[in-house]
Amino acid sequence: MAISRLGFLSLLLLVLLRAFASLPTQAAARGGSDSSGIDNGKHGAFSRILLEDNPEITEEMTRGYMSNSELENAIQGFGNKCSNVSRIYSIGRSVNGSPLWVIEVSDKPGQKEAEPAFKFIGNVHGDEPVGREVLMQLAYWLCDNYLKDPLATLIVENMHLHILPTMNPDGFALRRRGNANNIDLNRDFPDQFFPINDEISFRQPETRAIINWIKQEHFTASASLHGGALVANYPWDGSRDKRKQYYGCPDDKTFRYMASVYSQSHYNMSLSKEFKGGITNGALWYPIYGGMQDWNYIHGGCFELTLEISDLKWPKASELLVIWEQNKMSMLNLVASLVKTGVHGRIFASDSGRPIPGSLMVKGIDSKISASRTLGDYHRMLTPGETYEVVASMEGFRPRSTRIVLEQEAMNLDFILDPDGQKKPLHNDCGCHCDDDVGGKPFLIRESHLWLYLLVLFVLLALYLLSKRRRTASKLAAHRIPLKRPVAV
Repeated sequence: MAISRLGFLSLLLLVLLRAFASLPTQAAARGGSDSSGIDNGKHGAFSRILLEDNPEITEEMTRGYMSNSELENAIQGFGNKCSNVSRIYSIGRSVNGSPLWVIEVSDKPGQKEAEPAFKFIGNVHGDEPVGREVLMQLAYWLCDNYLKDPLATLIVENMHLHILPTMNPDGFALRRRGNANNIDLNRDFPDQFFPINDEISFRQPETRAIINWIKQEHFTASASLHGGALVANYPWDGSRDKRKQYYGCPDDKTFRYMASVYSQSHYNMSLSKEFKGGITNGALWYPIYGGMQDWNYIHGGCFELTLEISDLKWPKASELLVIWEQNKMSMLNLVASLVKTGVHGRIFASDSGRPIPGSLMVKGIDSKISASRTLGDYHRMLTPGETYEVVASMEGFRPRSTRIVLEQEAMNLDFILDPDGQKKPLHNDCGCHCDDDVGGKPFLIRESHLWLYLLVLFVLLALYLLSKRRRTASKLAAHRIPLKRPVAV
């Protein structure tokens, strides 16, 4: 049956509207029952409300600390001095427009390598500035000691270290915990237990910058630096029933190992009388929701610790070098643990020999990490001295597993996967399937292609209007009374 131009365009418009309706929405936080992102009051006590601000921070307290402009100059100066082992880049801006500068330290900065990546984040809370100063000391120490000190050389040559000295420059300038909108950035991430912060438009620009950063980089592990206590904190940060209790994540044993690496390398953290061994599970200490630590682990496969590195939030500037010396070996040993232990390797396809972005599971641990999309490399943190069964898999391939005994040193383990004989879905650069059929809807259109369909729709509508105008003009011409020409006499 023939379809008119108007009917065809209506059908096309219906298809596009259905495609829009089929686009995947933002996933609800794990364990949440309401994905609206609007606080219904049930969890309002802990959703986005700040703790009480500390007493006023005086000029005397801030004397000797770098201002935001001085910190920016120090970062750029570091880039100029240590350009052979670093690059400087920004992941976004704060509410008031301050760039969020990152220092990458590596012998091949900016290049994709089959190496693990670690990130340090300081100054999450504006009134906890010690991390800013300590992270700059760390960067300069690595630059000055590369090829001189074995630990510095190991880190620079075998991994990529990313350092964000301040996540909250506006809060620092305002001398308060929250950012310029007075939001606690460590309560602003999507939460796994309760549907807070699910609406992206409600998140702060600093939070969005971190989320996008984690999606772009393939981080293996991470740590954020805080003040007000002396302890290494690990997931989970909250519990499903909101009670103060030990609530371990699937990789609880590995996290305790990582936290102990930091605590036992510290001057006196492991001697704590409040926290056994100088480490604590977050939910046991005090539960929080919307924290950055849990989000990293769930959504980025990144093993993050929350490090409280100073009993005082704003100690005298004269004490900063002492605090750096007390934390130096802890920071270095934690970063170096990425290459000193764990399981590392790449995943290849047997038919093409090319690396593939498969995933890695360890039997008995309900946690999956993904290999990188470009090189197929994975880096799995595990507690040494244990036996593990490691499984590599990817859609379209037969999984392969092997049993290993992980000693005190790292193990290299590559996987070669055979195709399963079925049609393999195509993958784009975002890692999504190009031939997905979500919910039985065949008209799913990916966001990256929307502009093309909109352009086609626009052209078709323009052609339809032009055709309609021509038909109207033809009808008018047919009914027009011809003018009488003068007859020559």
